[in-house]
Amino acid sequence: MAHIITVPAFSDNYIWLVCNDKQDKAAIVDPGDAKPVIAALKENNITPAAILITHFHNDHVGGISDLLEEYPNLPVYGPYSERIPHITTKLGGDETIRIEEIDAEFKVMNVYGHTAGHIAYFTEAQGQNRLFCGDTIFAAGCGRVFNGTMEQLHDSLAKIAKLPEDTLLYCAHEYTMANIGFAKWVEPESVDLLEREKTAQAMRDDNIQTVPSLLSLEIKTNPFLRTHLDHVVERVASATGKTLNNSTEVFAAMRTWKDTEYD
Repeated sequence: MAHIITVPAFSDNYIWLVCNDKQDKAAIVDPGDAKPVIAALKENNITPAAILITHFHNDHVGGISDLLEEYPNLPVYGPYSERIPHITTKLGGDETIRIEEIDAEFKVMNVYGHTAGHIAYFTEAQGQNRLFCGDTIFAAGCGRVFNGTMEQLHDSLAKIAKLPEDTLLYCAHEYTMANIGFAKWVEPESVDLLEREKTAQAMRDDNIQTVPSLLSLEIKTNPFLRTHLDHVVERVASATGKTLNNSTEVFAAMRTWKDTEYD
């Protein structure tokens, strides 16, 4: 497995094709829309090998039925606890799955919070670590809490932060510039964040995607991974008027602050 093809969908979604060395077979990650996926497969002469689903939201699963009409008997992997059509292998986390057609193994992580059963797929290939993380962590941000909990999402981000720092994070949306805008509310004097903003803006001006991002960069600039830092605690407490006793409370206050005053 050496090549990832980005399939843009809707206004800001990314669907990922995880290809084998020959780039003639691929696993499809979170196909919310079948039409652009089928077009990309045919354009690149790729045969799909499997579908990997992170969670139940329609912009991640909406294309499954049409893909199966075009490619019958395609295996579909996804979280066991969420109502997702057509899953053939139900996953809860801590499993390792192997997709022979693309010569790749994926370690399944439970990363609950955005949804109650959200999972992610971690793989190591040719010296590069990759995490297909759905809507759990974004470039410079994280997902909202829907039917999970703040504590779950905080714990999931902490779990991701412990992965090797060279891990590439393949999230499902191009939210980077908006997320950086909020991150500057939290850490307005961060040199790393201002440099990231400059780089990301130049990429977007040239219509270049900012995803995937390196975990090492997230650790330096993503406020939701920095809730343990004293100056972040002080800033969030001041902005929200809350007494914050631990990192989970800081995270919850920060996420609510973004939900209510920034988004």
